Amino acid sequence: MSNFTLLRIFFFILPVLAFSQVDETLKRYIKIGTLQSHFSAYGSERAWNNTYYEGLIWPADYLYQDNSVIKRTWIASKNFTDDNGYLWGHYGVYLLLSDDQIGTSLFPMELYQITKFMPPTVYVDGDDINSFYNAQIDSVNSEIISDRIVVNKVNTSMGLTMERRIFAFSQQYHDNYFIKVYTLTNTGNTDWDAEIELTNDLEGVVAGWGTRYSLPRETGNLLDGQQSWGKNSWVTIRGEDYADNYLTPITENNPSPQWLRSVFQWYGRSATVSQVNTIGGPYYQGNGRLMSPHHAGMGVIHVDTDWSDSTNDIHQPLFMGWHAGDTYPSIGSLSPSAEPSMANLYDMLSGIPYLGLGGAERIDEIAMGDPSSDTYLKHNIKPFDMHNDAGGMNAMVTYGPFDIPHGESVTIVEVEGINGLSRAMCEEIGFEWDKGNPPFVLPDGSETTDKDIFKNAWVFTGKDSILKTFGRAYRNFNSQFQIPAPPLPPSLFDVQSGGDRIILSWEASPSEGESNFEGYEIWRAPGKADTLYTQVYSGEKGVYSFDDMTAKRGISYYYYIQSVSDGSNNQSGELNPTGPLKSSRFYTKTSKPAYLRRKSGDAFRDIRIVPNPYHIAAKDFQYIGEKDKIMFLNIPGQCDIRVFTERGDLIHYISHNDGSGDEAWNLVTSGRQVVAPGIYLAHILVTSDILSMDQKNIIIHKGDSTVLKFAVIR
Repeated sequence: MSNFTLLRIFFFILPVLAFSQVDETLKRYIKIGTLQSHFSAYGSERAWNNTYYEGLIWPADYLYQDNSVIKRTWIASKNFTDDNGYLWGHYGVYLLLSDDQIGTSLFPMELYQITKFMPPTVYVDGDDINSFYNAQIDSVNSEIISDRIVVNKVNTSMGLTMERRIFAFSQQYHDNYFIKVYTLTNTGNTDWDAEIELTNDLEGVVAGWGTRYSLPRETGNLLDGQQSWGKNSWVTIRGEDYADNYLTPITENNPSPQWLRSVFQWYGRSATVSQVNTIGGPYYQGNGRLMSPHHAGMGVIHVDTDWSDSTNDIHQPLFMGWHAGDTYPSIGSLSPSAEPSMANLYDMLSGIPYLGLGGAERIDEIAMGDPSSDTYLKHNIKPFDMHNDAGGMNAMVTYGPFDIPHGESVTIVEVEGINGLSRAMCEEIGFEWDKGNPPFVLPDGSETTDKDIFKNAWVFTGKDSILKTFGRAYRNFNSQFQIPAPPLPPSLFDVQSGGDRIILSWEASPSEGESNFEGYEIWRAPGKADTLYTQVYSGEKGVYSFDDMTAKRGISYYYYIQSVSDGSNNQSGELNPTGPLKSSRFYTKTSKPAYLRRKSGDAFRDIRIVPNPYHIAAKDFQYIGEKDKIMFLNIPGQCDIRVFTERGDLIHYISHNDGSGDEAWNLVTSGRQVVAPGIYLAHILVTSDILSMDQKNIIIHKGDSTVLKFAVIR
């Protein structure tokens, strides 16, 4: 019995939750690793949330790393007789969140999330910061073979039911990808109810998807003035020779095989920015940091040969390459007049690019030549000049054709992942590129005097990185998900701001009783959550508290705690590097700051505004990592702070009621405007009597007030 057959049996015996119909707008979020995303009930994803494109966040340690835009999913067949008895030469379904599809051709049936264990509760000064995403969990099952499984089932008017099972892992070497198991079953169910409308066999079924990646949100915002959506992206194809190499072992010594069936995108030359070479998204208007090392895409792990043979078809997928994002046939209504569009859709899924805008060739390698050449490394051609489509290039993969008898199914397994240079390397390479002082050291140790070749050569190492990700997923799946497991995180992490320390406490990890359990580590970041963290504590099991005495007054701090193993269960090196494993930092990472709190002020004369004056040139010297921050210090514990311009216009209001003597402000008005240079007045009004230490005397009365002056210089 093959590994896949064993897994398939496991998939079907896994306890499930029964639903008859779900809201098509329902989502389930997975936020346990460096790659985080949501999945939608209608069977595909459009990431627009009415403000920006969200999802596929990598690396999830930092802000604005969303890489998802839209996944266009289609299924089509030949010679299909619908439940009205009409024979279609070609028939297609578009998995789209629209009134034309939902309830007409698309019927979302299930969407739920299973977790292997309940995530920790995390408090910061009494606020439960994990409550929203913990509420996304529908059931707990310690027997599942991954950390999370999202199950999604959709019926279609074709009588074909698509089920997706998305498997996610929090182990540090496997947390930047999702393994997706698609099962296409000819149920004959063409609507929401349990009645079976069709019993015909399905002929020539083809299914596939074109995925548009943002690469990422930050780059579009800062370089192009808007979030990009594939317009500036290249598509790389690998694995055309998979059939000749699939028996070759993948190891950590050879982790990035070029023969893996895969297609992925990365950020190329901007269509609008001509001042600089934009490969890697260098922040040329700032410090040069590379904002887009991301290589995002899909790898093919397994495709059933047919409904009766679950062995891996080494000649699939049917098509793998790129397609213009906004150039595809509109299948329209479910009337005979749509047949020509249905035929065009079938052709597109079969590998014939619609209107000729697409292909399976290595397009950038044709345009730029040998990948080791200077021409390729400079990469001066803009992707938009090649495809000229407003939707940009989509990474596209399709499967089939399959004949599926009634009651039978075929299964497809993919990995979707993202990888590239680390944030530290993005800063190091970007800073050197920005300074422009040759010689520059290339990844192979040689040197160049061309700063763009230097930058791009390092960015292009992301191609090997994403293939390493796909290779690990490939091995993980073929091992029946037997990757070494990290210890579970502590079941509770509590962070409390104190007067002279920040107090951290936790409950024991459920893994403490295991022989390979080593202890705990706590990591801290100053100023903001999306920055590099440093370790501030390491301790053995049995100790469940730590007082951070090195915190400095006026600085905000963010923390996470990890359980650590001794590595004795991770020694083979077959599925990932050997050594100690840690619980995912994302289980306990705080999103709300803790800081040293002063006691309530007891005299107006002691109130200070720091810094005063605020000078933008000194922003990195006062409160590091917290742009435009000022502090009101030694204020009464209960007071209102109103900020006025020198002429008396009210621009901001703060209700301070936490009982401390500190309050921060980021110099943004209540109308969300950045404060202009000038002189300002802070009116502080006491809203509750302030009592003495012995609680017997009132030292500041409710209604007392004072006014302080401060300056902003930009």
